[in-house]
Amino acid sequence: MEALRLDWAGSTPKLSAAGAMAEQGLVTTVSSQHGTAVVAGWVGSVRDRMAGARRLLDDFGRRGAASRLPTGDYAAVLVYRDRILLMRDEQARIPLFFRESGGRVSAVSTSARRLGTGAELERRYFCRYLTGNTAQPHSELTPFAGVHRILGGEVVELSITGQIRGRVPRHVREADDLSVPRADGPRFSGAAKDLRLSLETAVGRRMGRTTACHVSGGTDSTSVALLAARLLTAGQDRPGDLVLLAGRFGRGELAEEQPYLDEAMEAIRRHVPAAHPMMIDVDDVADFDDFRHHAGDADEPHAHAFRAPFWSRLHASAAELGCDTLLTGCGADPIADANPLHLHRLARTGQLRQMTKQARAWATGGERGLRDVLSAYVVQPTLPLAAERLTALVRRRGTVLGGLGNFARPRWLRSGFARAHGYREASVAESRFVFGRRPEQSLYDAANYIAAPDPLSWRRARQDGFFLSHPFLDPEVIATMRRLPAEATFHPGRPKTVLREAMADLLPPRILGRTVKVPFDELYARGLRTHGDELVDLCRSARHPLIAEMFDVETLCRAVREAQLGVGDSYSWDRMNSSLALVVWLEQSDQRSRALMPVSAGP
Repeated sequence: MEALRLDWAGSTPKLSAAGAMAEQGLVTTVSSQHGTAVVAGWVGSVRDRMAGARRLLDDFGRRGAASRLPTGDYAAVLVYRDRILLMRDEQARIPLFFRESGGRVSAVSTSARRLGTGAELERRYFCRYLTGNTAQPHSELTPFAGVHRILGGEVVELSITGQIRGRVPRHVREADDLSVPRADGPRFSGAAKDLRLSLETAVGRRMGRTTACHVSGGTDSTSVALLAARLLTAGQDRPGDLVLLAGRFGRGELAEEQPYLDEAMEAIRRHVPAAHPMMIDVDDVADFDDFRHHAGDADEPHAHAFRAPFWSRLHASAAELGCDTLLTGCGADPIADANPLHLHRLARTGQLRQMTKQARAWATGGERGLRDVLSAYVVQPTLPLAAERLTALVRRRGTVLGGLGNFARPRWLRSGFARAHGYREASVAESRFVFGRRPEQSLYDAANYIAAPDPLSWRRARQDGFFLSHPFLDPEVIATMRRLPAEATFHPGRPKTVLREAMADLLPPRILGRTVKVPFDELYARGLRTHGDELVDLCRSARHPLIAEMFDVETLCRAVREAQLGVGDSYSWDRMNSSLALVVWLEQSDQRSRALMPVSAGP
């Protein structure tokens, strides 16, 4: 989807915005004595998009004046008299790409497809994409040769004629720069106060005139919705409407969530009685519904397209009420919970006795074996590729999905293609990003891309009129949790201890005390039962030449059959889902290319 575009007429830059999205407030254009800026998304606050875009333009108008990018969800192009700046915020929810040749940029857009051609595909990208869920957002590669991604938190400077002058990563703020007070040592009270303040600020800056909150009945989404309700009640300068959006299941395992959902809704409406609860019946929704549409129409391959039917149903309902933002609880699991990779730090610093003691506590609290805990949080982060290879050998036992983890090559990806186009190098890069030299810190960097992969929100924005936003992934919230000592966050058997303490005065007792939620496995299993044959036929009937070059189609089909029988786990299913989405994306791209080919009238 193209929200903004920069082209050149000779040596003169031409900056434009999509008219419909500008009318919805999703794209903002501002001008000043310094130049002109087009911002997709929001800077600083959803309510003050115009003011935020103007501040961005003015701050970067003076060379060296802006050392860090402001908080927000945005992609921006700033055109000054002597230079052009391209940038994205650190969360990198809104895409931005440029087409380059010989060091000169010829076009910039929020749509990679608009800049590339289906005839020139970048095979290295597909190896990068297939390494795991976090691959796309932090890789410069795109599916199209010559088209590059601007990374999250990056500023690219061009001359006024499009010559690349530099690419500089910027950080919103470091943990030490936060204005919130430090926790008073390892005590829960200080840590909880810090988290409450930073999370409340994150919710506040994301609230619009009509704010929708996804409510699932869990601790995370209920906390976000309660803070939004409290802000609406307490702030006279913050008038607005609140929509409470939930999917209701009347049968199956997910129906067990309904009592929690009802209690969450009741607690929120005690603060804002006028809040509009929307319980959307989703019993007829299954994963992989209308998969050709959700996977094929995306600007890039969309690894989570299989789950798009559920979110699309909720998005459509929020759009009917004119919501201008939708808040979720995504990200709380890796951000607000205790960091198990702290065990890796204890091991590499030689604190083995302390590591063993805490690992036993982790094992007891999570009802796991000590060996499993040490393998997951000490051994695998140290030697991720070797650990996965060993696991695959032990667990495969003749299956396609058995033992397949985050980085190892899926058996349906042809070894010749993988060798020729850098799959091993991509796996190494991905493992280093996920774990890094300090895995306990890398967890927070990777969480941004693992917890909220929402290309669906971007693709639907024009018809919905809003973007999803994730307060738990706000840079200040991440920095707050990142700086807390492990002692302040770790309580065996009680996940998200600091968050529960922070929200103890607002969360209803049933939700405050719950530690387990019903997962969406039923939705996935139903989708495979319903659409398994269709997915197999889709793979076998695909005609794009790259599919046969890349995949052993029959092995991929066998993986689908195994998943239908429950073989594998979430890691292996994610790898299969990504590959299926890529098959559909390539096939749809091929059909579009053929439709656009000129037809000869004959002799």
